[in-house]
Parts: sequence; structure tokens; C-alpha cells
Amino acid sequence: MSTTNEIRSAFLDYFASNGHQIVPSSSLVPSNDPTLLFTNAGMVQFKNVFTGQETRPYNRATTAQKVVRAGGKHNDLDNVGYTARHHTFFEMMGNFSFGDYFKPEAIEFAWKLVTSNFGLPKDKLLVTVYSEDEEAAALWRKIAGLSDDRIIRIPTTDNFWRMGDVGPCGPCSEIFYDHGPDVFGGPPGSPDEDGDRFVEIWNLVFMQFFEDPPGTRSPLPRPSIDTGMGLERFAAIMQGKRDNYDTDTFRALILASAEVTSRDPDGEFNASHRVVADHLRSTAFLIADGVLPSKDGRGYVLRRIMRRAMRHLHMMGTREPVFYKLLPALIQQMGAAYPELAQAQALIRETMRSEEERFKAMLDRGLGLLAEETAKLPAKSPLPGDVAFKLYDTFGFPLDLTQDALRSSGHIVDVPGFEAAMKEQRDRARAAWSGSGDAAVETVWFEARDRFGPTEFLGYGTETSEAEVQFVVAKGQNVESAGVGTEVAVLLNQTPFYGESGGQVGDTGTLTAPGLRVAISDTQKKLGDLLVHYGTVTEGTLKPGMAVKAEVEHARRAAIRAHHSATHLLHEALRRRLGEHVTQKGSLNAPDRLRFDVSQPRPITREELDEIETEVNARIRANTPVTTRIMTPEQAQAEGAMALFGEKYGDEVRVVSMGGEDGNKPGWSVELCGGTHVGRTGDIGLFRIASESGVSAGVRRIEAVAGVAAETAAHANEDRLNQMAAMMKVTVAEAPERLATLLDERKAMERRIADLQRKLAMGSAETTAVETIAGVPFSGRNLGETPARELKGLAETIGKQIGEGVVALVSTADGKGSVVVAVNPALSEKLDAVTLVRAASVALGGKGGGGRRDMAQAGGPEADKVDAALDAVRAGIIAAMEG
Repeated sequence: MSTTNEIRSAFLDYFASNGHQIVPSSSLVPSNDPTLLFTNAGMVQFKNVFTGQETRPYNRATTAQKVVRAGGKHNDLDNVGYTARHHTFFEMMGNFSFGDYFKPEAIEFAWKLVTSNFGLPKDKLLVTVYSEDEEAAALWRKIAGLSDDRIIRIPTTDNFWRMGDVGPCGPCSEIFYDHGPDVFGGPPGSPDEDGDRFVEIWNLVFMQFFEDPPGTRSPLPRPSIDTGMGLERFAAIMQGKRDNYDTDTFRALILASAEVTSRDPDGEFNASHRVVADHLRSTAFLIADGVLPSKDGRGYVLRRIMRRAMRHLHMMGTREPVFYKLLPALIQQMGAAYPELAQAQALIRETMRSEEERFKAMLDRGLGLLAEETAKLPAKSPLPGDVAFKLYDTFGFPLDLTQDALRSSGHIVDVPGFEAAMKEQRDRARAAWSGSGDAAVETVWFEARDRFGPTEFLGYGTETSEAEVQFVVAKGQNVESAGVGTEVAVLLNQTPFYGESGGQVGDTGTLTAPGLRVAISDTQKKLGDLLVHYGTVTEGTLKPGMAVKAEVEHARRAAIRAHHSATHLLHEALRRRLGEHVTQKGSLNAPDRLRFDVSQPRPITREELDEIETEVNARIRANTPVTTRIMTPEQAQAEGAMALFGEKYGDEVRVVSMGGEDGNKPGWSVELCGGTHVGRTGDIGLFRIASESGVSAGVRRIEAVAGVAAETAAHANEDRLNQMAAMMKVTVAEAPERLATLLDERKAMERRIADLQRKLAMGSAETTAVETIAGVPFSGRNLGETPARELKGLAETIGKQIGEGVVALVSTADGKGSVVVAVNPALSEKLDAVTLVRAASVALGGKGGGGRRDMAQAGGPEADKVDAALDAVRAGIIAAMEG
């Protein structure tokens, strides 16, 4: 018997010996096809090679490709566990020719491999061809010696492959294995073709034409080959089995499931063991390729797969998480061929365990409700849609999980009722929504949300991805196209662009396609889970349905990551230096700076800031990993994670840990955060605090720079120091001492100038005639550039010289008028210095003024109105004395 691993190796080695490059399996997350949720065929990674958009250093290739079919149009989830050949995860063996060999060689390679190398009996094999492909039929007769009755012509599109409405296409030819007359079923194309007797083992696609929009086909200049052989079903044939789940790999996983559940692998729970075995493979490989369980997109499909397996484990009596305990068995079976399983073992294990803990917390309640409701139903009647929706909305049961749970009881779900309940909830949300700005512009996103669901964010793992344009808004309206110069808001099915939230600004970058370029200037979140790209079409025409390359501005994102991660370290350093009362009150993480507001009752001293800055830089230099885990908010806070101000948390959160001595969790700083971060603390580079200030009572603001921005600020400060040192004709090291000397000299000079101005003013006052206004001695004087601060002292001195009178002095220093009025105390019952100085202030273009009845001061911007100000004082004296 050949093991599955041996079959895989033999296939690859055979084609390698025939000039093919063995190419590793690509990720389950396709990087070059935004229309695919998961990689669903071996040719996906070569799509751009076939279309001519990409070249490789080889023109023949062979692969063992990981494939998942559990979402979108390729969805086998519901049948898994109950049929012999349905899987969510399987391996597709293939050989490919990129304009090298064509039909004769492809057919000869296939026939020789299955009959000579793998030894399948020729009389057990038959083939299909497209009914118009006489060339392929003739080659099967010539190369394989097949008679016409074993070459079945299929006239339908089942045997004609297309990449899309426009693009490469061509006829197919399939090899079938006959299990014998004791198994029900007919040959392909017959009424009984869905039986299990004849099993397709290999499909050969002859990429021969290019199909244009009208449906016309023209020959490709370099015809190509794309083949696919399902490893699981071929292994079943090689091992003498009629059921894929009886092969060695699946049997090992089923036995592992039986061991952790203490249930007979072939007893009443046989189907449950099969579900667990299949879903274990999907779960582990998806997590290894960077998919994590979530509420939308790929993460939602993964969660459905995981929870379906977990429910079957629960049905078999497990009460504690056990799904993750099956991982070693999988790695033992497939780890040699796919080393990523062992490399990601810790992440896979932790994700499986925590997801099962969360699910089990709600599973009993959900299943209890389901049991209560089904007990009320007549036999075979459907479960009401509103009940299914409650299970989904309250307990996290996807519709297919409820349908699967009902399978054994013979009930179905009222799907239209479920959809109606879903729509009713959306309508309530729309009615309750209140936003800012133009509501007509904002509500357009409800239509998009209803049609397309949430945007899948890819930006934690990549800054470039393929995407499909779903929705285009211009001037507040949904449009079918937008030309050059149009400002647009664009919704994609998936994106690496981060939408502004949690203090982190939105990403910028580009959307491009052949003949198209959209410059993205901002990305915002709408309705909580739509990521909307704002920008301008700079080339071509943008339309919904287009495939585009979405690329974040890399340097800007790197700078934002540095500032965001530095904020986490700063937060922890503040708490450790100042106390646990320090909590975040607001933040900004931009490419050029960070701003961090914290609760703190007093100013933070320079010494404290220096210590905090030193601590943060020490954590940066340690260069420890930054880790992210997904868990419930309760679990996160139980482990000491801090929830950040302004963040809204659902039933799961991202917990970011950084700064630990060895990078191990929980780390030095542990916070709930949905933003993007550096991979290691050393990636931040440098951290410098720029300023500290008060924002409001009990809230202090720290502004800082990190990474390239910190380096730029340091260089700028160094340039300024060099300039100042050069101006003082000293070295930078000597500059502080020289500056202190200059400041001392300036202060001494200012004192000397003030003394001279005072003497000059006094001398002028002594020679100035004293007027008599309404019987009151009055001395009014324009003192020019005499500093305003000297006026009171001079007024007191002059007042003593003139006796019982009034003094009014005006300064025009610094380009504005300043006035002081002094009234002898003997006159203060009749004359009020405040009233007089306010009159002078009005004349100077000001208002107000204050002081005492015997001494007051004021000012105004119109320094050229000194005479008017002194006249206003004279008029005030007359009015007071004669009133």
C-alpha cells in the first residue's frame, strides 16, 4: 500500500524527472486574485503566468497545492463528514506547461504516471473529452490505446474551462476510475453519473483559446497545460478504499479524535469524527497561513469551520477544550510535506484552544434554546427563522451550524424567515443611526453594507494586496464609473489600508490596474466595519467590479507603526514612573509624531520625562518581539491588558504585548489594541519626547517623535546648535557657557539702559512746567521708548515733586501705548486715577484699565495718539473738579 505521503512524493518526483520545477504550495490566501476567498485550485498561483502578466524562470512546473473550498461558490462545507469525497481542505496535485508542451505530452505524462508508475489497471480507466475536441480523442486512442467506447464525449461546459468571461479558455479531458459493477453509478454523462462507481481522478485543461467579450475565440499563440489530481481520492484508490476518510492520513486523525473523545471511531459518531478530522486540517492550515477567526471575511469562514468541529466534539461528550489536542497528530501526518504547520504550532494551538473556550461558553445555552424550540415543532416542520437568527445574534451560531445541528432530527431552518429577521435588525440599525455632517452622504454606506457586508482587513500581515472594487461614491452618490480628476470614496472587498480609529490615522497609497490609478489620501471606517478609501482618480476610469492592486504608502505606514508602538511603551513607562493613576485620555499616532494625553494631576518634571524617555529607548534597544493574540475582553483584562480610551470592544479583541525581557507573554506592555504595530521593538528606532503641557484640569499632554521622525528632529536640533555656536564663535560644547555669559551681559546692559532712561525721564520732568488744570497741578509727559514697567516708579517720583497734583505718563515702547496716572491721596476723594486712565486708554485705541484711586495703568495699540491720551486725562480732571 502506498501512503498518502508516498503518493505525493512520487507524483512530484515523476514530473521533476520530466523537466518540471517543483514549486511549493502557495498560501491558502491568494495574493493575485481578489475574487477568491481562498486558493481553490492548483493553477491559482500561476494565473498571472498564464495571462502573460508575470514570467517565471521555468516553463514547466509541478505542485502539491493546499486548497480550501468552504466559502463563496466553491463551498463543500455542508456535505463534509456525510459523503465519501467532500472536504473543506484537500491537496491538488498538478503539472503545468506555460507555452511549452501541449496535448500530446500532457496526455502521455498522465497515462504513463497512472498506469506504469502507480500501476492502475488500464481496464479500470476511461476518459472524457469535450465533444468538439477530436484532437484529444485521437491522442487518447493513439497514446493510451483506448477504444471509442471508453472515450466519452461531453458536450456541456463541464468539459470546457474558462478563467473568466474574458481570457484564456479551453477544452478539458478527465480520467475516471471504475470501482466495478458492485458499486452503484453510471459513467460520466449518463443519468446515473452521480453514483460512486466512476470516480474522477485527474482533470487536464488544454488552455488553447482566448475568449473575447462577444464570445469569439482566437487561438492562443502559446497554448498551455493546467492539470489537477485530488490527492485524497487518488490515495483512496491506491489504498483499495472507496471512501477518502478510510485512507491512512484521515484514519490517523479519526483515531486521534476517537482517543480524545473516548468514542468508537466507527460507531454512532462516525460522521462526527470525519467532520473533526477534515476541519482540523482546514483550521490548522488556515491559521498557519495567517487567517485568524473573526466576524467577517476569511476569518468568519474559519470560525464556522472551527465551531462546526467543536460542536461535533461537544456532541461526543467533551466538556473541556480538546480540539487543539489533535494538532500533534496532524503535524505527524503532514508536517514533513508542509513545515509551516510545525513553525506555526504555538499560534495554531493557542488560537484553537481560546476559540473553543469562547465557543463552549455559549454552546450549552445555544443548544439548550435550540432543544427547547425543536421540542415544540411538529415532525419535519422547519425551525422559525427568528429563532435561528436569535441563535446567530445572541450565541454566535452561524446559520449553517444550526442547520447541521438539526440534521439528525429531520428539521430544516426557515431560511427566508432568518433573512427577514436579519434585514429587520439592519433596518433598526439604520433607523437608529445618527451621524455628523451630511446624512445623505453617510447613509449611502448602509446600502453598501447591506449588499457587500464588512470589509476584510488584511493590513496586519501585508501592505499590498489584490482587491475587487465593490462600490464607488462620488459627490455623495453611488456611481457606475469615475473618470480622471473625480474625487471618490471607494469600497473594496478586502484591503491592506487601515481605517482611522483608536488614535491611528488612516492609510494613504494607491489603487492601480492596467490604465488606472487612484491616489488614496485617507482611509476611514464607516458603520464600524466598512473601510472606505478616499482619493482622486489620476488615470483611467474607475468602475465597480474592477480588480485592482491596493498598495499602502509603505514608508508612511512604517512611520505610523513606529509611533503607535512607541505610544504603548510610553504609556507603560508613565505608569511605572508616575503611578497607576496614569491612564490614556486620548492619542494621535501619525507618520510625523505622536500625541498622548494622560490623567495626571500635576506637571511632569523634566527629570521624570528624561527617565521615561530613557526607559522607552531601553525597551526599544532590547529588540524583543511584538506579539498579538486574539481573546475575549474578559480574558484580556484578566491577564492584565489595559483597555484604551476611545476604543469600542466586541466579543473578541487583539491583545498586543511588547517590551518583555525575552519577548514572552504577557510582556512588559500589554494592551487591547486594533492598530498596526512593528514586528520587534527595535523597529521603532529612536524615541524622543518633544514637549509636555497641560490640556485641562488633571490631564497632561506629551508630544513625541519616533523612528525617522525622531532622527529628523535630532538632526534639526543639531543643526540649530551648530548655527548658534557659529554665531557665538564657539564650539557646540562651549555654547551653553557662552550663552549664559551673553545673557548675564544683556541683563546688566538692560539695567544700565533702564537707569539712564529713568534719569533722562526725571531730568525731563524736572524741567517740565507743571500745568494747572481746574486748580489742580498736572504733569503730563510722553516718555517715548521708556519701558512701560518703569512708568509707575517714575510717576511716584514726579508726584512727590509736584505735591498735591496729578501725573500722567505715556510710553510708546514696543510700538504700543502704555499709560499710568497717579493722583495725590489728598485729591483722591474727587479724582479717581482709574477713571482718568481709562479715558486715556480709549484715546489710545484700547479699553479698560485698572488699579487704585491713587494709581492706575492701561494701554492701547495706537502709540501715535499720545497727545490725545494726555488731553483725555486733562478733560477728566476738569469734569471731576467742576462736577
